[in-house]
Amino acid sequence: MLIALSIRDVVLIEALDLDFAHGLGVLTGETGAGKSILLDALGLALGGRGDTALVRHGAKQAAVTATFAVPAPGGPVAKLFDDNGLDLEPGEPLIIRRIVKADGGSRAFVNDQPASAGLLRDLAPHLVEIHGQHDDRGLLNPRGHRALLDGFGRIDTAPVVQAYRDWRAADAALAAARAEIEVAQRDRDWLEHAVAELTALAPESGEEATLAERRRDMQRAEKVAGDLTQVDDRLEGAQGALSVLRQAARGLERIADAHPALGESLAAVDRALIEADAAATALREASDALAYDAGALEEDEARLFALRGAARKHRVQPDDLAVLAGDLAARLALLESGEAGIGALEAKVAQARETYVKRADRVGNARVAAAKRLDKAVAGELDPLKLGSAKFRSVVVSLDEGQWSAAGRDRVEFEIATNPGAPFAPLAKIASGGELSRFILALKVALAEEGGAATMIFDEIDRGVGGAVASAIGERLARLATAKQLLVVTHSPQVAARGNRHLLIAKRHDGTVTRTGVRPLSTDERREEIARMLSGAEITDEARAQALRLLEPA
Repeated sequence: MLIALSIRDVVLIEALDLDFAHGLGVLTGETGAGKSILLDALGLALGGRGDTALVRHGAKQAAVTATFAVPAPGGPVAKLFDDNGLDLEPGEPLIIRRIVKADGGSRAFVNDQPASAGLLRDLAPHLVEIHGQHDDRGLLNPRGHRALLDGFGRIDTAPVVQAYRDWRAADAALAAARAEIEVAQRDRDWLEHAVAELTALAPESGEEATLAERRRDMQRAEKVAGDLTQVDDRLEGAQGALSVLRQAARGLERIADAHPALGESLAAVDRALIEADAAATALREASDALAYDAGALEEDEARLFALRGAARKHRVQPDDLAVLAGDLAARLALLESGEAGIGALEAKVAQARETYVKRADRVGNARVAAAKRLDKAVAGELDPLKLGSAKFRSVVVSLDEGQWSAAGRDRVEFEIATNPGAPFAPLAKIASGGELSRFILALKVALAEEGGAATMIFDEIDRGVGGAVASAIGERLARLATAKQLLVVTHSPQVAARGNRHLLIAKRHDGTVTRTGVRPLSTDERREEIARMLSGAEITDEARAQALRLLEPA
C-alpha cells in the first residue's frame, strides 16, 4: 500500500508531501490543474522514463520519493531484493527515490541503496496498478490472465507444477543418456583399445610413487656394490686385515713373555681385532640392506616407464590412471548396455508425461468451469456501468505440446465485444479509454481480491458518463476499496462523494510563476468542491444541497 508521496520540482509542483491511507481516495480539480502531474511523478518512481521535461523550469533536478507499506516476508518484493543483492530489513517500509537532472541522466534508490530503473519497473506491478486512458499493464496483460482465473476459481495448480518438473527431469536424464551414448559410439574403437590397454596395465593408486622410491634405492645399491666388495675383501679376504691381525696375534702370543712391551702389543692387536670384526659385521649388514636384484630393477623401471607413458598419453597423473580406467570401462559398458538403459528411461519419460497430462487436464477442466462463473460475474457488472451492449468472455485455449509449461496446457485470455455483432477481441484492443477503465473496474469487482497490487489508481474512469452510471462507478469503487487502496482521478461528483479522503489539485499564480498544489479537504470544503463539480464556476445553493445528498451515503 502507498503510504506517502513526496515530490520536489516536478513540472509545476515545487514541493509537495502527501500521506495516503487504506480505502478510496479521490483527487479532483479543474481541467488543466495538473492532476496528471501526480501520476507522472508516481510513474517516475515506478521506473517510468526519466524525461528532463519533468524537471520544473529553473530547478537543477526533479525528485520523487514513494513510500510503501512493509513488504511481506518471502513475497515477490522480498524476492526481487534478494535477486538484485539488496538488503531488506524486517519491518522496514519500502522507500523508492528517483532523481532526474535537468541536464540529463537519472538515479534511483531503493531503501537508500542504488538501483536501476529496470528494478523499479520490476517492482511496480507488485506495488501499484495504474489504469488510465493509455495504460497497458495490469489486467490488460494476457500473461497474467491465467493466474487471475486460477485465483478466482480457487484452482490448485501445485500438482501440475510438480508433475511438470518430474517430466522435465526425466526427459533431461534421457537426453543426457542419449548424448553420452552418441559420444561413446563415436569413440567406440578408441574406447575398446584404451580399456584393453589400461586393463592389461592394471594401474593402482600410489603405485608410481612406490616404484620410484624402490628404483632409487636399488640405483644407490648398484652404485656402491663394487666398493662394498672391495672393502669386504680387504677386511675379510685371504690377505685382508682380519687375517693379518689374527696371524700377528698368534705370533705375539708365542713371544709375549719375552718382554713386557710385547704383552702390551698383543693387547693392542686384540683390541684391533675386536674393532675390525665389528666393522666387518656392520659391513655385512649394510651389504644385505643394499643388496639388489638387477632383474628386479629392470622390471621396476619398465613398469614405472609404462605407467608414466600411459599417464602422458591420457593426459592425467599416474595416480589417476586407475580412476580413468574405471571411467572408460563404465563408458564402454554404457555403450554396450545402452539400449536397455535408454528403453527404461523412455518408459519413465512416458509415464511422467502421462501423469502431467492427466493433472493438467483436471486443471484445464477446472479453468473452463471457472471461466463460465467469471463471465457471469462480469456480465452482472456491465449494465450498471453503461456497458450493457458489451460482452465479456474468458477464453481457455489448449496449447501445442511445445508450449506446455508448469502452469498447464492452457492459455487464458480475457476478451470483449463492445457492440452487438462485433467480434470478440483482446481487452487491450478497446478504443475508448473510459470504456476500458469501466471494463477493468467490472473485472476487478468480479475478481475481488484475486491478484493485483495492493494499490490501484484509476485515471478518469468516469470520462463521458454521468448520472446513474457515475453513481454505479462510485459504488463499485467504494466496494473494491474495502479490500484495497484505491486512488481515483475524477471529474464526477458522484464518484468524488464516495471517497474516504478527498484531495484537491489546483493551480495558483503569483504574477510570474505558476505552481500546482494539492491539499486534503475538510467536510465543508468537500461539499463546496462537489458543488463546484455539479454547477461549474458559480456554486449555487441548489448545488450545495445536491452535494450534501451525494455525501450522505459516504
